[in-house]
Amino acid sequence: MTGDAKAGTWQTGGAGVLRLPSGRLVRGRGLRRPLPDGDVPDLGVYLLGKRPPEVPWEARWLAWPDFRLPSDRTLARGVLREAWERAAEERVEVACGGGRGRTGTALACIAVLDGVPADEAVAFVRAHYDRHAVETPWQRRYVRRFAP
Repeated sequence: MTGDAKAGTWQTGGAGVLRLPSGRLVRGRGLRRPLPDGDVPDLGVYLLGKRPPEVPWEARWLAWPDFRLPSDRTLARGVLREAWERAAEERVEVACGGGRGRTGTALACIAVLDGVPADEAVAFVRAHYDRHAVETPWQRRYVRRFAP
């Protein structure tokens, strides 16, 4: 483990790992790509239009069709808050098919929970996770309206 990673969390610089301003680490990824080598998540949050395959770790599924928004926004807020809270001490990953649109949107919302102003969260995620994250105007609007 490197000196900047807490026990039970991701290592900074790992594939898809986003460091939030608080120091929490959350991994974003695309499920169409192979699982990265190394540690597995303690909690996975999967943003898909249909139920994902079973995984050997704790998982939450948010019904979230590609290029759209979560089907149940109240549930989404709760699951994203849980992901943020647990990222303080555990390995949390957020993933959709490609790892950019839905994943980027969710990571931006988690950044808002971490204190990033909602109108800056998309730029934060694009700068520190993936420059193509948060793909649609309605995803950007969802983040701007997401309140902690």
